[in-house]
Amino acid sequence: MAELSTVARPYAKAAFEHAVENKALADWSGMLAIVAQVVADDDLRRRVLGNPRLSSAQKAEALVDICGDAVDDGVRNFLRLVGQKGRLAALPAIAEQFELLKAQQEKRMDVNIVSAFPLDDGQQEKLASALAKRLNREISITTQVDSTLLGGVILRAGDTVIDGSVRGRLNRLHEALSA
Repeated sequence: MAELSTVARPYAKAAFEHAVENKALADWSGMLAIVAQVVADDDLRRRVLGNPRLSSAQKAEALVDICGDAVDDGVRNFLRLVGQKGRLAALPAIAEQFELLKAQQEKRMDVNIVSAFPLDDGQQEKLASALAKRLNREISITTQVDSTLLGGVILRAGDTVIDGSVRGRLNRLHEALSA
């Protein structure tokens, strides 16, 4: 079977375009997040999505019933379409892809910073403003501490990774000296 992100991409794009057309981007974002949570439930996966006795349409209807009033008619129809294609298990990936498209539309980016030591608010703000200037996006930061880095930081922003850690610099120096 194809990788979930590959399967999810066209569905997410279609949902995104529909949401933009209808000026309902935030609504669709919230409803797809709810649907993704419902589909991620192990009990539902086992009893409904994994049930070979149910057709794809029946599985989609069960999901629509479970979501109830949390989703509107547009999302219900979307769920039925995804169900007809046998792709209900891809809904969490579809929601994730949708959020990436939404962030791109809003010129927003989530950045994960891994540092050797905890960063104070001033350091986080300085990094966020430098990244916002460089990437031309609104930046949202999450931080992690990894004591194996020795010092410095590793920034992950989408597909971009900036390794400014001491460990990374030592590895690059080793490679340069070995060549």
